[in-house]
Amino acid sequence: MKYNFDEIIDRTGYHSAKWDSLKEIFGELSEDIISMWVADMEFKSPKPVIDALRKAIEHGIFGYTSRPESYHQAIIDWMEKKHDWKIKKDWLTYSPGVVPALSIIIRAFTQPGDKVIVQTPVYYPFFQVIENNGCHVVKNPLKFMSKKYFMDYEDLEKRLDDSRVKLLILCSPHNPVGRVWHKEELMMLGEICIEHNVMVISDEIHADILFEGVKHIPFASILPAFALHSITCTAPSKTFNLAGLQTSALIVPNNKNLKIYNNALDTLHLNRNNVFGLVALEAAYREGEEWLEQLLSYLNENLRYLMHYFEEKIPEIQVIKPEGTYLIWLDCRKLGLDVRELNQFMLQKARIALDEGSWFGTEGEGFMRMNIACSRSIIEKALKRIEIAVNNFKNK
Repeated sequence: MKYNFDEIIDRTGYHSAKWDSLKEIFGELSEDIISMWVADMEFKSPKPVIDALRKAIEHGIFGYTSRPESYHQAIIDWMEKKHDWKIKKDWLTYSPGVVPALSIIIRAFTQPGDKVIVQTPVYYPFFQVIENNGCHVVKNPLKFMSKKYFMDYEDLEKRLDDSRVKLLILCSPHNPVGRVWHKEELMMLGEICIEHNVMVISDEIHADILFEGVKHIPFASILPAFALHSITCTAPSKTFNLAGLQTSALIVPNNKNLKIYNNALDTLHLNRNNVFGLVALEAAYREGEEWLEQLLSYLNENLRYLMHYFEEKIPEIQVIKPEGTYLIWLDCRKLGLDVRELNQFMLQKARIALDEGSWFGTEGEGFMRMNIACSRSIIEKALKRIEIAVNNFKNK
């Protein structure tokens, strides 16, 4: 069927963090703010998912769940079809979400005072789950060269010389800079981490959101040694706009590590799926591909429109062209504003709510993150607002 991604859906009043939490997060705002921050989409989920959820609701009983064989097979089939990765059922386990999974992993595989490496600027909940579990954040900043980000292996080697470093959280595809790591880049990372006995926790939640000509390579699929030395976190939430259903899958080929994780999961009594999340995951992976193909085509057009608009009309702000995710990393440093001034400029002058670059680490200062998983008309309106605000700022 043909999906309408141009449709604008009013999400206010439906408990949306993206829209109903604006005042709480950004302060007093008028009703005309355009919310482009939280990483969920303004699109309805695929019809087969909605139909499956409706069937579950009509059944009328929402008791404790068990995961059927078809649930596991849906994940296995999706990974092989989309990412050429043959996984096994006995590698699979569960979490309410990727961030909760990271928290559980840190609790299970570290001791208070240990260290965990992140590659900044990076998804800011990484900092929170590390510190909230009594560990220390170690930054291995990405290198920014010629409008593109790269891993800094020399710096990584230095960080890993510390025996207290136990884990590295890999963001792949990377949020917010949009890199989809090449096989050679992942090989270098994996070899260094294995040499220093540091486990790689690969957050691959954005793996299905790729722009034209780009392929995602699961870290653990590259070599058996990488698979045994890593945990992969994935979910249908970004792919099919299901974040509120709180269901995630972990792929843990190392049986010892799987047992350690599952024991930590059982200790927290979090080992059962939400009944609707379970149904939605299976329906999405089995019947959501048609919707996803249309979504990716629409996002590619959104990206082309946005990049052309900035280049032609707002050259003071540079778009860091993403290879994956629907999140756009904007280099606003030419405006000459500090962190607070830049945020206030976007909120008060442009009337746009974006993620502050500084949230992703000090390396993100002077940048903003924009979510383009919305109708093109919203993007047009937002860019026009930014253009007017920048022109007024220049002409002061």
